Amino acid sequence: MPNRPISEIIRQQSLTAATPNDTVRTAATLMRDSKVGALLVVDDGRLVGIFTERDALYRIIAEGRDPDATRLADVMTADPQTIDVGKPFRNALHMMFENGYRHVPVLDGTRPVGMVSARDALGLDMLEFESDLELRENITEILG
Repeated sequence: MPNRPISEIIRQQSLTAATPNDTVRTAATLMRDSKVGALLVVDDGRLVGIFTERDALYRIIAEGRDPDATRLADVMTADPQTIDVGKPFRNALHMMFENGYRHVPVLDGTRPVGMVSARDALGLDMLEFESDLELRENITEILG
């Protein structure tokens, strides 16, 4: 399953992005409403950063910053590592493991098109598990 191309994983995904001038409160609300753990930060169609739940915790709450006055540009991870939409998902998993993060922005050329996360691996494992269960049930019926 990790050999699936990233394009398949993000196919149903809608792009969730903010701008560098958005406030942390705006970003957090967007993340909550979109049910995502990270946002792409995009300026003029170009990826300039990523803002995650961890950034909100460590760079805002722990530092005592005002989420209504703090711009994403001041607390985002600028110029994050990215992965091409055509690469296999295992490459993104490797990046996450080696570098200690849970989200990787996905680009098509230079255009941001989505995000993969460690949680996506759980979804793939669940699909494989369900497939195995179905196969076992079919074998049991045949041998039954």
